[in-house]
Amino acid sequence: MIVKILRKSETFNGVGYNSNKMEKDKGELMLVSGFGALQGLDNLRPSDYINYLEALSSRSSKTKYPQLHVSISCKGQSHTKQQLTGIASEWMKGMGYGMQPYIVVFHSDTANAHVHIVSTRVDRSGKKINDSFEKLKAYQVLNRIMAQDPAEQCKKDAREALAYNFSTRPQFAMLMEARGYKLEIKGANYQLYKFGHILGKVALGEVDSRIAVYEKNRARTIQLRAIVERYRALHSGELFPVSKPLPGGAAGPAFSYSSKLAEVLQQKFGLQLLYHGTPGKPPYGFSILDHKEKMVLKGKELMDIKELIAPVTGHTEPIPQKPVAIKATLEEDILEVGEANLPVPQSEPEASKVSAWTADVAKDQNEQSGATTFLSALEDLRLDISGDVDDEQILGPTRRRKRKARTNTR
Repeated sequence: MIVKILRKSETFNGVGYNSNKMEKDKGELMLVSGFGALQGLDNLRPSDYINYLEALSSRSSKTKYPQLHVSISCKGQSHTKQQLTGIASEWMKGMGYGMQPYIVVFHSDTANAHVHIVSTRVDRSGKKINDSFEKLKAYQVLNRIMAQDPAEQCKKDAREALAYNFSTRPQFAMLMEARGYKLEIKGANYQLYKFGHILGKVALGEVDSRIAVYEKNRARTIQLRAIVERYRALHSGELFPVSKPLPGGAAGPAFSYSSKLAEVLQQKFGLQLLYHGTPGKPPYGFSILDHKEKMVLKGKELMDIKELIAPVTGHTEPIPQKPVAIKATLEEDILEVGEANLPVPQSEPEASKVSAWTADVAKDQNEQSGATTFLSALEDLRLDISGDVDDEQILGPTRRRKRKARTNTR
């Protein structure tokens, strides 16, 4: 899980940025909180929220950059938009912004699910909310919400990796690397590194003991072969390079590979394909992490890599020719929170649709109040207000108002 406090601003351009995402069907307004009576009005526009935030911020003439704009993202689709909204709400409380007016917008335009939060740093008494050591505190609060301590999480990850059925030390290392760790053998132990420093260790003897009781699961191997064959006919196994992003968002040099087939297999069956080779050169082999059955397979037990990545006629999916940038990794010391072992979300029934900027947020606030625990809030959140987004709601009325008597006043 990553939390990022975005560039400071004198204006509330974050509202406009998120409304543009919604206009392009790449964003959904999930929560509006703390805007008081404004939330009871119909046909609200982005400018209405901006005016409210500006009016509150004007109470502090010393605050030059009043906007708070934050993104919270998870790895892939490991969290639903409702769960991310609940996490965002709890994060705002933990950072001291729980009583502030803010909006939460879910973005669906990247491989990693994420939400944006826009609020003001000025409270209702005209004082700026304390932002000392803000970036450090942001992760402390997020870790507390996720109920994870890095050292304890390391122990848990190691226990789970040792529970897999694997036949070599490198296979154990792959399991830990898939969870974001770097491994180094020192003496009789694997040293486990994450966040730029050592978090734990695993005795080599313990790894070797698991290797000694390794048993091939031939039935599962046959089943996996059938699965790969079936989906290889539907999704291309041709490889495309994957890279870390350079400053400005451009893709850097390739350091790994993926394929449409690999993405589908991981999403549908929890099968993680790891390609082996020198960065920038075609891989010479692959391994499979079967997270469902908790086993590691050498790729050649299933099929030759040339067969796996060979083009199959009939595919219409575009294959990227240039490196595809992914989110920054742990080598850059971004404090991610145990994402590799988060469950793949199951499909959910479609929630009832309501207007994009006029959700019944009073109901949302009641459901997320102190009377309801955070965990139950995550289960109960089923907001989906993407269905009725149109130009009028985002950009304001463009058609002539019908001549009818007004039934409400502002």
